[in-house]
Amino acid sequence: MVRRVSVFGATGSIGQSTLDLIARAPDSYEVVALTGGQNIAQLARDAIALKADVAVTADEALLAPLQEALAGSGVEAAAGRSALLEAAQRPVDWVMSAIVGAAGLEPGLEALKHGSTLALANKESLVTAGGLLMSTARQHGARILPVDSEHSAVFQALVGEDISTVERVIITASGGAFRDWPLERLAEATVAAASTHPNWDMGQRITIDSATMFNKAMELIETHEFFDVSADKIETLVHPQSLIHAMVGYQDGALMAHVGPHDMRHAIGYALHWPARAHLPVERLDFAKIGQFEFRDIEHARYPAIRMAHDVMERGGLAGAVFNAAKEVALDVFISEQIGFMQMAVLVEGVLDRLLPDSGLIDATMSLDNVRAADHIGRTVALELAATI
Repeated sequence: MVRRVSVFGATGSIGQSTLDLIARAPDSYEVVALTGGQNIAQLARDAIALKADVAVTADEALLAPLQEALAGSGVEAAAGRSALLEAAQRPVDWVMSAIVGAAGLEPGLEALKHGSTLALANKESLVTAGGLLMSTARQHGARILPVDSEHSAVFQALVGEDISTVERVIITASGGAFRDWPLERLAEATVAAASTHPNWDMGQRITIDSATMFNKAMELIETHEFFDVSADKIETLVHPQSLIHAMVGYQDGALMAHVGPHDMRHAIGYALHWPARAHLPVERLDFAKIGQFEFRDIEHARYPAIRMAHDVMERGGLAGAVFNAAKEVALDVFISEQIGFMQMAVLVEGVLDRLLPDSGLIDATMSLDNVRAADHIGRTVALELAATI
């Protein structure tokens, strides 16, 4: 059976890995919509190669270049927010949500409203509006499948199990660029040093988020929202090899670990073929060569973001939206060298303390408008505080 699919964020790393899997079985998929940002050449090449119905750039100013790149191909070109939402409303069986940042929330909600299966790689959707996303899926009979490697790992470890028997969920972390630095050196960490990961070659922002472990903080909140697991059952371990992606512990003492290579095509492929398992072009691990797995406790002085994540989970409501907004501003001002490495956490915590829980500045009702408002207020306050640090 041919499945109709769309990929939002097609030009990013997750989107490209998704298209790689789709292109390997062209007779199995009908590509409806591909969306991207400023990489018009890549978006057009993929749309033509996969015979998509429509290609959408989020940047309205780039409509003409996209139209030119698609001329004569039969692929429709569109641009801007309204075009993204229209693409999300097109009937499909499966949607990859890989738009980076809070911009991915609204297209994901639209896809769910039309009953699609949403493969979710956009962290911000669950962090900022987890309750809204999950309730929208239930209301419209849609399904959300996790694509982050950690959450895919938990999802797989829960197959056939009763969630009520889960005692703990352990999310692993590489530890980032400074996992072996003495604590006293962290205050002098530079943007260049924070932009180099010991395990992977990634974009600058996610690499720095790995160094602060704000990315892991986001994943803990995602775990809480997606699996409805209480904050006290969610743990974090530093695992430098990054081969065990997550573990689920049960009330009988059993611990199910998901082990896999550094290849996002595993988690993407699992979501693409679910509930079946299909052959995937990923490395097969050789445990004799690996030799051993290493684990370390979280040092909260090194990674204060982990403590903040538990605070956000306990506060609930729109705390996640404020947290994400403050985190993004903190990263921006660090990259521009306005604040130091350890001051990012100070800034985010300052925003949380000012806005939550009883400041009266935010309507705590979970709605798309209130999520946007919390995001805006969080960014505004973060910029104000950044100027004083």
